[in-house]
Amino acid sequence: MTEPQPPRLLDRVRDTLRLKHMSLKTEKSYVYYIKEFILFHNKRHPREMGVEEIRAYLSHLAINKNVAASTQNVARNALLFLYKEVLQIALPFIDGIQPAKRPQRLPVVFTREEVQAILANLKGVHHLMASLLYGSGLRLTECLNLRVKDIDFGYQQIVIRDGKGHKDRITTLPKLTIEGLKLQLENARYLHQQDLAQGYGVVYLPYALEQKYPHANREWAWQFVFPANNRSKDPRSGIVRRHHIYPDSLQRAVKTAIRQAGITKHASCHTFRHSFATHLLEDGYDIRTVQELLGHKDVRTTMIYTHVLNRGGRGVRSPLDFQ
Repeated sequence: MTEPQPPRLLDRVRDTLRLKHMSLKTEKSYVYYIKEFILFHNKRHPREMGVEEIRAYLSHLAINKNVAASTQNVARNALLFLYKEVLQIALPFIDGIQPAKRPQRLPVVFTREEVQAILANLKGVHHLMASLLYGSGLRLTECLNLRVKDIDFGYQQIVIRDGKGHKDRITTLPKLTIEGLKLQLENARYLHQQDLAQGYGVVYLPYALEQKYPHANREWAWQFVFPANNRSKDPRSGIVRRHHIYPDSLQRAVKTAIRQAGITKHASCHTFRHSFATHLLEDGYDIRTVQELLGHKDVRTTMIYTHVLNRGGRGVRSPLDFQ
C-alpha cells in the first residue's frame, strides 16, 4: 500500500491561511505572490532560500515591475507568512529592500452637491448601499458583510463586525436610509424563506461560529442584509448557499452614476467614505468622534481629512481675488 503524498506547498499555505481565518481575498493574494517568488527564483523550494532571495524579489517588484508600495507590502507579508507560519523558519530582519515609491496623495472628496447628484443616478439596492457608504462612512466590504443583526433601528446605529484590523465598531445609521433598509430586509427575508423551503438557507459564518452555534447559519439574524440574487458554490467548502451581493455590481453602478453626474474626479465607492469624514469635520464634529466612527486605530490617519479642509482653494485665498 502506497503512503499518501504530503500536501503540496501552496496547499499547505491555503490550509494555514484558513486556520488563521484569513479572507479569501488575502488567500488569493498570498498564494499569488508566493508562487511568483518561487518562479522568480527558477522554481527553487523556499526552504533552500532565505533573506537574500526575499530581498531580491521585493526589490525586483519595485525596480522592474514598478508596483505600488501597498503591493510590495502585500508580497512581503505573504513571504513572511510563508516562512513563519507554514515552514516555521525564523528569519532575521530583512533590510536593504528597494522600497516602492509611496505617493503622498490627499483623498478625493465629493462635495455635498456631487454626492446628491451621484445618488440621484442610482436606483434600488445600489442607491441604498451607496447611501450607507456615505451616510455611515462604511467601507465597501463592511457594507457587503452587514448581517440582519447588525442593524439597530432602535438606537439608530450600525454595528460593524470584524472590520479592518479585525475590530468591531459602531457608526451612525442615517434616518433617510431606514425606510429603504426595512424594505430591503423584507426582500432578503423572502429570499431566505424561499431558500429554506428548497433545502438551502444556510449562510456562511466566520471563524468557528458554525461549531459554536450549529443552527445559527439558518437563523434570520445571521443572514446578509444585501444577499445575492442567485445561490452559488463556496469556493472553499463547495457548499451551495446564498452569499452577499458581488462587489463589482455596486462598483460598476457607482462608476456609471459618477459619469452620468458629469463628475470628472478620479473617484470610486471609497470616495463616499472620504466624503463622510470630511463633511463631518466641516460640520464641526470632534476629530476623535470621526476617528471612532471610521474605526481608525491612529488619529493621524483621520488627520488627513483636515488637510483636505485646509489646503488648496479651500484654505488659501487666491491673490487674483484681491484685484
